Amino acid sequence: MPDAVCLSAAESWIRTTPAGLYCEPGDFHIDPSLPVPRAVITHGHGDHARAGNERVLATPATIAIMRSRYGDLAGGSLQPLDYCETISVGDVTVRLVPAGHVLGSAQVVLDCHGTRVVASGDYKRRPDPTCPPFEPCNCDVFITEATFGLPVFRHPPDRQEIDKLLHSLSLFPERCHVVGVYALGKCQRILALLRRAGYGEPVYLHGALIGLTELYESLGVPLGPILPWTEATRETLKGRIVLAPPAATTDRWSRRLPDPLVAMASGWMRVRQRAKARGVELPLVISDHADWDELTATIDEVAAGEIWVTHGREEALVHYATQKGYRARALALTGFEEDE
Repeated sequence: MPDAVCLSAAESWIRTTPAGLYCEPGDFHIDPSLPVPRAVITHGHGDHARAGNERVLATPATIAIMRSRYGDLAGGSLQPLDYCETISVGDVTVRLVPAGHVLGSAQVVLDCHGTRVVASGDYKRRPDPTCPPFEPCNCDVFITEATFGLPVFRHPPDRQEIDKLLHSLSLFPERCHVVGVYALGKCQRILALLRRAGYGEPVYLHGALIGLTELYESLGVPLGPILPWTEATRETLKGRIVLAPPAATTDRWSRRLPDPLVAMASGWMRVRQRAKARGVELPLVISDHADWDELTATIDEVAAGEIWVTHGREEALVHYATQKGYRARALALTGFEEDE
């Protein structure tokens, strides 16, 4: 475990600002909430990869996602950095290692003055056919997310939830199953999990999901037969799966589907009140974030002396780390969404 001098040194060169987490000797922010001159971006979700930064460093896949989403506003200059390559930025050595969250997602590994800080970004620990797995990195300070940082959040096996969806299809062959998924990561992961479970039928997509799904395939992630839902008749969609943004599953758009059975794929489907409030008939607990057991196991695995906790259920994870003998504190960064 690093001594107090190392920990104090880390706190002296990485700190929070109104724009977010700031590395002073490198003069850059990590996932800034406001446009900044220099940004290191962990992944392409909009609450981490915002438009308008002057210079951006990220993995090639994250840069491709940002270009797809923001066009010319993705950044004044976009510098790709492959996993495990290193670059010197001022007095800091920067390396990106897989985070297992979505395609291109990365942890940011910072080495400066003999101290290593790892900013996890969002991450998950279970296998995902659409992106490289999380790689634990020993460090002095580990900055971890805590989206599902409460003991009640223990995600079931992915295959169990996919089997629930396929079983429902067999029980209700006259109904169209419309599954709420986020456009980046969750949509493509559900497709890949369906294929892994042996489902070979075409899956129909809402128009808002097509662009990023095609980008995944262009980057080498096979997702099987997919079609725009507009190319199918109501009769064709009976007994089929349609993926759509969560907001679309219960709006006027869904009325054009044959007797839609609304499902939702999210870690928040563990909370019955959320499922009921969204009109979800078939909750699927499939998350792109680590659950409580995975968060705590990761803290122990990286063997950092100090744990900084951000964007999520910070207090419970800080308490856990403190009880285990780590020096822990909440960063209380703002601007990160709970949806996933």
